[in-house]
Amino acid sequence: MELPVVNLLDFDAEALTDWFVQQGEKPFRAKQVLRWVHRFGATDFEQMTDVAKSLRAKLAGTACITPPVPVRDSVSADGTRKWLLDVGNANAIETVFIPETSRGTLCISSQAGCALDCAFCSTGKQGFNRNLSAAEIIGQLWLANRLLGANGDGERVISNVVMMGMGEPLANFDNVVSALKLMLDDNAYGLSRRRVTVSTSGIVPAMDRLRDTCPTALAVSLHASNDALRDRLVPINQKYPLRELMAACRRYLEKAPRDFITFEYVMLDGINDSDAHARELIALVRDVPCKFNLIPFNPFPGSGFERSPAPRIRRFAEILIDAGIVTTTRKTRGDDVDAACGQLAGQVQDKTRRTTRIVPIGEVRT
Repeated sequence: MELPVVNLLDFDAEALTDWFVQQGEKPFRAKQVLRWVHRFGATDFEQMTDVAKSLRAKLAGTACITPPVPVRDSVSADGTRKWLLDVGNANAIETVFIPETSRGTLCISSQAGCALDCAFCSTGKQGFNRNLSAAEIIGQLWLANRLLGANGDGERVISNVVMMGMGEPLANFDNVVSALKLMLDDNAYGLSRRRVTVSTSGIVPAMDRLRDTCPTALAVSLHASNDALRDRLVPINQKYPLRELMAACRRYLEKAPRDFITFEYVMLDGINDSDAHARELIALVRDVPCKFNLIPFNPFPGSGFERSPAPRIRRFAEILIDAGIVTTTRKTRGDDVDAACGQLAGQVQDKTRRTTRIVPIGEVRT
């Protein structure tokens, strides 16, 4: 019976070692192949010159290296680059590269759509189809390196990865962790834990699992200063309210590579941007070492929200800074190609029927 062809991008080092052993091969072959696939971006087993010729021939019949397929490549005026990637069955995801003077950051998706339905997020309004495989997650980094001309022996083009694209990473825990392990593996991408950030809306049990399994830098999508408002803006708060979320943040810091949590806070005009909201935040995070990243809202059709005016954002930041909290305001990047925060939508065959519902945005106030 003919064995199914496996996609080697689906395997982290441990899984690849197990697979080689099952094939009757020596465990060290995994390290060799991992380096060729991820560090050098090989697509053809014949390129793997330090791998025995017989094994190369065997791999050609039993394995493949298949990332998602790019169907559109958009470049912003500010240099931000966004790829639309086909992941099959009429679903497509988006991946964004943000070049800066001192670093290059890749924003990676973890799901086709998102099941959490945050009120202000374009991805959530697309509904949800499925989790991405480990190959589809790490394949975004593999592909971006290739398209950006990275060389395994040269200087990094991508120095930082943020799991902030489409989807809730911790709702696809096992596949995301497999991809994270590859990002951190010295035989693959060799990124520092401090330079890999997982963003979550606050799935508390999965935050604890990540702390124990593969702790990276952590960003929490906070967006509200009290439960009543967050229940509406970030519905997962109804299951894991702020008191539980703050406790999970404190637990995470016990093993985190950074000594603070980054709280992301989208600035919505007249919704969550008052002086009173800022003061509530100060009380909320009193016992959590943190920094705030204020995100000017990036509009999308039918959102029902407006961006807070720049003076209001500055005043909000000043209140937090005066309380001793490190606070930055995110520079909007790539909004001319809909690559900015909250604008990623891709193409999702919705299984939730969310796209047929009317969401009463006007009620999201406190």
